[in-house]
Amino acid sequence: MKYLVIIEKTNTGFSAYPPDLPGCASTGSTREEIEKNIQEAIEFHVDGLQRSGLDVPEPKSYSTYVEANQSV
Repeated sequence: MKYLVIIEKTNTGFSAYPPDLPGCASTGSTREEIEKNIQEAIEFHVDGLQRSGLDVPEPKSYSTYVEANQSV
């Protein structure tokens, strides 16, 4: 499955979370590190859900950019 991941810049690096997997998140110092870490976190989270006999949420979130007009 392919999940949307939100990556945000922080004061110390990056944080990331998939909106469709509540409770799953990760951090990293670089973009490369956070992308690797969140992939591992998602795999670990999904495995934990499956081992516990819980449903794994289907990916349903999507992203888009919206342009906002600014008054001058």
